[in-house]
Amino acid sequence: MQTWKDKYASYVHKQQHDSPGTPESSQLKASLQENLQGLWSSLGGNGDLVVRDFMLFGVREAAMVFFSSLVNTEQIREHVLKPLMLHSPEHQGIPDDITGLFHYIWSTAVQVTQGTTTGDASALSAAAVQGKLILLIEGVPEALMLDMRQIDMRGVEQPQTEQVIRGPREGYVEKLENNLSLLRYRLQTADLRIEISPIGTRTQSRVALCYIESIADSGLIAEAMRRISMIDTDGILDAGYIEQFIEDQPLSPFPQVQCTERPDKTVAALLEGRVAMLVDGSPFAVIVPALFNQFFQTVDDYTERFIMGSLIRIIRLIALACSLFFPAFYVSVISFNPELMPTEFAVAISGGRAGVPFPAVLEVLIMEVSMEVLREATIRLPQMIGGALSIVGVLVIGQAAVGAGLASPITVVIVALTTIGSFATPAYNAAIALRMLRFPLIVLAGMFGLYGVMIGTILIVNHLLFLESFGVPYMSPFVPGKWRDLKDTLVRVPLWWMRRRPSFLHAKDNTKLAGSVSSNYVNQILRQEGEAIEQSPEDHNAARGSRH
Repeated sequence: MQTWKDKYASYVHKQQHDSPGTPESSQLKASLQENLQGLWSSLGGNGDLVVRDFMLFGVREAAMVFFSSLVNTEQIREHVLKPLMLHSPEHQGIPDDITGLFHYIWSTAVQVTQGTTTGDASALSAAAVQGKLILLIEGVPEALMLDMRQIDMRGVEQPQTEQVIRGPREGYVEKLENNLSLLRYRLQTADLRIEISPIGTRTQSRVALCYIESIADSGLIAEAMRRISMIDTDGILDAGYIEQFIEDQPLSPFPQVQCTERPDKTVAALLEGRVAMLVDGSPFAVIVPALFNQFFQTVDDYTERFIMGSLIRIIRLIALACSLFFPAFYVSVISFNPELMPTEFAVAISGGRAGVPFPAVLEVLIMEVSMEVLREATIRLPQMIGGALSIVGVLVIGQAAVGAGLASPITVVIVALTTIGSFATPAYNAAIALRMLRFPLIVLAGMFGLYGVMIGTILIVNHLLFLESFGVPYMSPFVPGKWRDLKDTLVRVPLWWMRRRPSFLHAKDNTKLAGSVSSNYVNQILRQEGEAIEQSPEDHNAARGSRH
């Protein structure tokens, strides 16, 4: 094995003498050695590159080229190398022509599910780095590419960023095939379409576009494909890269595509008529179009009864409003409108702020920035240390700030309630948007009081009304409002009331619920009640008791 000193000298020599560019000819030769030399010139220098020479059926020279880090070498040995090296009397009559030879190898010898042939030498390098095995044969100006890719990755685990109380515990992983299998497991219909194509001139990351053909709008599918096709970059490392390339307004703090690591959430979006995108190597799916109300809904809203789901959703929206407006409202009331507070409450607040040397707006900004720094430090630290820091840091820093006279107790309470409210937002990127907008609202409140809060609110609402996601207004279904679509916004009505898919998605099949189970049950109860009234009171009470 060469030392690093020898490798360095070889690398410098190669840089000085090798000229960049494509090979002289992209067509494979009939000579096995020439083909191997051309392939080695483009892939040579990799420690995991394997070139295995052998005799094909004991009568013809051949070679296999593959990357040991991308394939299962044991499967290659058992299902490819051993059958091809087997020498038996029936192999004496193998065809000499290219088509017949490859057909004989494919149908008789190798035990692989996918494989193609090519005569283009430049395509072999791309195939090898994708985890394919290259089979070259002496006297044959073509190569057989067998799909032998196998990469060890973590198994399916519980999602880390989207925790639920009642719902599936499966989340996406980094391998695209596993993620697609999770989708097909839940969506067992022939209408599910999965378009896969690579993106990235160097990474060649496979991106899968998923939709239900009989539901999703053709215009939405075409627009998603158009935006993906316009991505021209050297690498796609995560689904977040796709998100930044396809969103409508990159300068907006609000996310216009939805990211999730839950297969059940993706399936629910596909059933509504949306389109999902998955990237090989990323445990997240990108869903479009994404609207404002989607970022504050969870799986628990639908797996629980509609009364409980609606209550939880209302509490979540209250927490959202508190996380955005609470500090600005507190600053405006303290600085400009103290008469709005009850007398006893105003006296208590003024007593707590007696020794604070900063104005209310500066005090709140300092505490908010400190809380954001502490939150970021908690996320980046290891889990065992981060949990302890989040608790100890808040207690120690808050108590020390109050004791030193740098902050009043009511300010610490306001900042704590604001932080807790931001934690109640299910989507992480939507919570970041609210955290960003909190600071300009505080500044406006410190400058103009309640008028500043109102001006900031109007600007935020106007910006939300201006946004679109793949041609759909961001504030749909509020603007324009339709009663049919408002059934799943601020509250969630029973599932049997939501008979139609959202109208703003323009689904091909709008029918979501053909019949109403609840209505049939109610009609049955009323029918039984009517029959019981005709009986005697004793029989009527006995019938009600047996039914309940």
